[in-house]
Amino acid sequence: MAFDDENAVFRVVRNDEDMHSIWPLHRPVPAGWSDAGFTGTKTACLEHVERVWTDMRPLSLRRAMDGEMAADTDGNGAAR
Repeated sequence: MAFDDENAVFRVVRNDEDMHSIWPLHRPVPAGWSDAGFTGTKTACLEHVERVWTDMRPLSLRRAMDGEMAADTDGNGAAR
């Protein structure tokens, strides 16, 4: 399988929740995912994912939590 081949070329993919993964370049991008614009070896792709995907929370959760935090302040950053 391509995931076990350290010399295979991969691409970084991202879904609508801004979650990242790697996928073999020769395989079609799976449904629900899009090409994130980075290709390379497995190691290079995993290092790229580590650099760019710094918040593991799904995008919808980040937005919900940001909304809760905004509701808990008076608009100037002070807690209510």
